Amino acid sequence: MDIDANGLEVLGRSECLALLSGQPVGRMVFTEHAMPTARPVNFCFDGDRILVRTGVGAKLDAALNNAVVAFEVDHFNETHAEGWSVIVTGRAHTASADDIDLHPPVTPWAPLGSGQYLAIDVELVTGRRLPRLT
Repeated sequence: MDIDANGLEVLGRSECLALLSGQPVGRMVFTEHAMPTARPVNFCFDGDRILVRTGVGAKLDAALNNAVVAFEVDHFNETHAEGWSVIVTGRAHTASADDIDLHPPVTPWAPLGSGQYLAIDVELVTGRRLPRLT
């Protein structure tokens, strides 16, 4: 087990991807008006890509421009002061419904979402776990 300089457990790629696949909501981090921003989104992970349904706006603009983005998921238990965080970095791009075989498909939560798909290729993956305090 690797421990970083702050005493956090460094998670391997396979464990990070397993944790990623078990969560329904994450945060997409991208550039909007030359400034970093983060938006919560529901998503699915198909083993190679993070898939998000979105409508017109900054997230879709990032995908249309093949921007490098980050995607973060985490889980924390405040009672036990334990948790983990996984960050994926990769290129965002659009994906067609024909290119996606999800059962069930990603259901948009935004009431006016257009149902376009955005995909983030999983390139760099890092993760940390805060061990339970005893």
